[in-house]
Parts: sequence; C-alpha cells; structure tokens
Amino acid sequence: MPDVTYYVALPFQQDDAGSPVAGAAEECQSSSGAIRRAEALSRAPGSIGALAFSRTGDPMMGEFGDAQVIMKFGEVPGDLSGL
Repeated sequence: MPDVTYYVALPFQQDDAGSPVAGAAEECQSSSGAIRRAEALSRAPGSIGALAFSRTGDPMMGEFGDAQVIMKFGEVPGDLSGL
C-alpha cells in the first residue's frame, strides 16, 4: 500500500496545574482544512491554542514519519515530539 498523509487539527487546554494538555485530535481532508479547523479550535472556550499538522506513512505497516507542523495558533507547547 502506498504512503498515506493524514491531516489533523489538535486543540490544547490547560490542566489544573496550568500545564498545556492536548485535546481530542480531529482528522481533516486537507492541509487547508486542518488549518481552518485548528484556527476555529484555538478560539473555542477553554482553549489556549491549537495546531494543524500532518503525518505520512504506511497504515498497513503502522509506520509513520514524524508529525510535520503546518500552522500554530495561540499557545502551543514547544515540545511536540509526542505527536
């Protein structure tokens, strides 16, 4: 199977200690769709920010490359290695 690219919008909130935590990721159809959705999520009540990113890989093998950030909105953690 050829590689597939997934586009995702990911919101962030703050926990009780004030640390940023990722919310529920939303898969989008395109990079521009992920950007629009991330921007909207960054303005939602309780949100401190959001980002749009993509990941490319082979879903049959379960192997994906690192997340590629497309755009950030608001306060997004600097270390995104867990995406």
